[in-house]
Amino acid sequence: MRRSLPLTAAALMLCAGCSTAGTTAGADAASEPTFDRGSAVRAAVAATSRGPAQLDQKIEISGGGVDATITVIGGIDFAADKAALAVDFPEGGISHLDEVFAGRQAYVRGAAPVDADTWAVTARDAAEAHYALRAPLNDPQYVLRQISAMRHVSQRGEEEVAGTHTVHFRGVLDHDTLTLRMAKETREKMAKARDLIGGDLPVYADAWVDQQGRLVQTRTSMDLGGSQATVTTVLSGPGKPVQVTVPATDNTVPAGGFTGILTG
Repeated sequence: MRRSLPLTAAALMLCAGCSTAGTTAGADAASEPTFDRGSAVRAAVAATSRGPAQLDQKIEISGGGVDATITVIGGIDFAADKAALAVDFPEGGISHLDEVFAGRQAYVRGAAPVDADTWAVTARDAAEAHYALRAPLNDPQYVLRQISAMRHVSQRGEEEVAGTHTVHFRGVLDHDTLTLRMAKETREKMAKARDLIGGDLPVYADAWVDQQGRLVQTRTSMDLGGSQATVTTVLSGPGKPVQVTVPATDNTVPAGGFTGILTG
């Protein structure tokens, strides 16, 4: 299920400014307090994973003379392992997708060459990421998995986020977490970029936790000088039921995999 990409993978990988960016990140990480607050973030991920929430995600990508913003909006019940999402990219050749996650299955409607009214279905854990900081098929569970793996975590103060009082934590993602479930070609480009700067790429992760110990917002970001990627996810309405309708079997076709900017 392949199509031409409006952005090249290289726009997120290699650039002339990699060496400078890597040096700056290393200096910042070295100044962090030695006390690791990672346990607080992992506890927030666990608390958030116990129930439903509304998701509002913004994916911002720039590089190679291209600026793109993708939005992912919908509801997810982490405990029931179900989600329904709408993915929009107005500037893209395909501007909209609908996605449903149900247990081990992922359903996508609107991806070429499948008929617009038919859902393509694939194994959820077989989906791969083709871009830096993108979740395979925009799977919200993947976001939580990366955030829970933050390293060198420090507390950055208290902030209001979406009208909620939160504590802000910041850390970094190591190479294994950054390349989690990445497609081979993209993973190899990441490895080359890592070798070029002589260490892990400068990837930051942020988590905002409310007074009930749940995630309100997460952000992952990478700046390689000429190429940037930022993924900001807001989780709201914790505990409020979400409606997820699993596509009927007679309206689905099997898919071996997906590529394209909308599907990650």
